[in-house]
Amino acid sequence: MKPSNRLRHLLAAALTSLSCAAVAADQLTVYTALEPEDLKKYADRFNADHPDIKINWVRDSTGVITARLLAEKNNPKADAVWGLAATSLKLLQQQDMLEAYAPKGLDKLNPRYVDNQQQPQWIGMDAWMAAICFNTVEAQKHQLPIPASWQDLTKPVYRGHVVMPHPASSGTGYLDVSAWLQTFGEEQGWAYMDGLHQNIKSYTHSGSKPCKMAATGEAPIGISFAYRGAKEKSAGAPLELIFPSEGLGWEMEAAAIIKGSQRLAAAKTLLDWAASEKANRLYNEGYAIVAMPGIARPVEHFPAEPEKLLIDNDFDWAAESRERILAEWQKRYEGKAEAQ
Repeated sequence: MKPSNRLRHLLAAALTSLSCAAVAADQLTVYTALEPEDLKKYADRFNADHPDIKINWVRDSTGVITARLLAEKNNPKADAVWGLAATSLKLLQQQDMLEAYAPKGLDKLNPRYVDNQQQPQWIGMDAWMAAICFNTVEAQKHQLPIPASWQDLTKPVYRGHVVMPHPASSGTGYLDVSAWLQTFGEEQGWAYMDGLHQNIKSYTHSGSKPCKMAATGEAPIGISFAYRGAKEKSAGAPLELIFPSEGLGWEMEAAAIIKGSQRLAAAKTLLDWAASEKANRLYNEGYAIVAMPGIARPVEHFPAEPEKLLIDNDFDWAAESRERILAEWQKRYEGKAEAQ
């Protein structure tokens, strides 16, 4: 090879190598428990603003993603989390697994939806809340009255007609269990779940599945969350959404950077976008409560003032008590869990 050709060849190889390195630097591995349709929508709109950042998504239910992150503590695979329960992020925080970062526009978010440390390690996106999906057609077949409260679901008339999420695999399931324990007190909370268990057909490994089952008539009653119920009802399912009188358990979808990420600049860009007004308006397309005040507009089939229905949720207690609560729950009720 002539010297000039060799020089050009080496220069081209070097440029190719640099180009590949640049592409790799702008790839993020992001873990999420977002609903699949939300994930596609969020990813498309983020990529429209930041086409230079390629996201490799890893999606599963809340419990699975949380367990995976904890298992990878000493060798993290994720760069960031976008759309995971705040109690899960608090659990990671306790294990010193999150990177402190105050995204642009942080001061515009409701402090209730932001980590309260001076250097926050996570930000909330939106709140999802419990609801009962009640199939009116199936209920009529079985002569089931419409429940108005959580306690109503322990009545013998509902035996074998209720499905709810498994709290070890589903964030919705865990928010239900922790909310009942907070609302009724631990002793009465477990007594309530003992009664409810008598009426449970199965515990699903997805928070949305009980409502989907109610929508298709596989079960008359699904304990799920309002977003899924509203979506199924809007699609024509014969559902009534019931918001029990004792108050609703709720959770925040939240975002954070995993400590040790080698792509910190791109991860910060993602967090900036997740905290933005544009992102909050996007969250409001499905969720009636979002982190940025003044953004939320009413969502079809949701109650008019949803925040008034939420319990005073102690997220720190829920995170710290998670392992103990799940062990007790599984000891009592695992026999009705659906096969994985």
